[in-house]
Amino acid sequence: MHLSITLQPSGRTFDVQRDESILTAAIRQGVGLPYGCKDGACGSCKSRMLTGRVIHGAHQHKALSEAEEAAGLVLTCCATPQTDCVLEARSVPGAGEFPVLKMPTRVLAITRPSTDVAVLRMQLPANQRFQYHAGQYVEFILSGGARRSYSMANAPGRVGSPPAIELHIRHLPGGLFTDPVFSTLKEKDILRIEGPFGSFLLRESTKPMILLASGTGFAPIKALIEQMQDAGVDRPATLYWGCRGEADLYLHDWALQAAATMPNLRYVPVLSDPPADGHWTGRTGLVHQAVMADWPDLSGHQVYACGVPVMVDAAQRDFIARCGLPADEFLADAFTSEADKHG
Repeated sequence: MHLSITLQPSGRTFDVQRDESILTAAIRQGVGLPYGCKDGACGSCKSRMLTGRVIHGAHQHKALSEAEEAAGLVLTCCATPQTDCVLEARSVPGAGEFPVLKMPTRVLAITRPSTDVAVLRMQLPANQRFQYHAGQYVEFILSGGARRSYSMANAPGRVGSPPAIELHIRHLPGGLFTDPVFSTLKEKDILRIEGPFGSFLLRESTKPMILLASGTGFAPIKALIEQMQDAGVDRPATLYWGCRGEADLYLHDWALQAAATMPNLRYVPVLSDPPADGHWTGRTGLVHQAVMADWPDLSGHQVYACGVPVMVDAAQRDFIARCGLPADEFLADAFTSEADKHG
């Protein structure tokens, strides 16, 4: 049995198979819908139901509350339609443009820029043309079917030869994927990935940008900056990178160099736990509050935020409520861990 989903205002229509989520069907058919985690944790795929009926699978209250559901909002990632449906959902330029592929990938190199961050370069197979947008991610397919998501940290024009994607992986002790990465993974090992996924993409605009990252949320922001360099984008942009200590700014020199070579890019590192010896002379505190101190009026800006959910959620709430940022100009990719998804 097939049901039909119609998107407004675009008028795009696609089919959903029995017991298939709306988002899964959209990705399968190359329809660009906004989304992030695909697990009912981040709320990025929230859309408004105009007509029809769905059943929601498991999801987090912060992603969709009972009040929001009663008001007609749905999470397309875990909503299974029971009838034909009409949704109010913005189309995402670029998302769905490239086919989602499953493929083997070989470890080309592993580096450790800090004690708990590994940078992997994963070689792409020569017989499959993997294409993606800066800001998108891939999923590692682990034994038993578990999956772990990581964003590409290099722009599509910088895959090199042989072609490879760069991924930044923070060690989470006990992690099903990160423990092996930090103990047994070695060059030439073969892993399986699927992608590209995600709708965290650079949008066409002339507005100045705030690029906001915490921890390894820096990875897709780095890819966006490289894309800006490669495309000659000269919009004013300020990069805020929030970490606990100075060692956690694992590509600090890269960010300094990018700001030095891009006249319209400014770099502001922010430490929440600076050293007590006074050695750190830069900004301190919460990274999203540093943005608000510098830009009390964000009404004319566009924000790209990536990192832990608590930072992304606080930034979204405060930038819109206190700094006048238009809600649709906050573009985010919250790094939801397994604990975030199921906690």
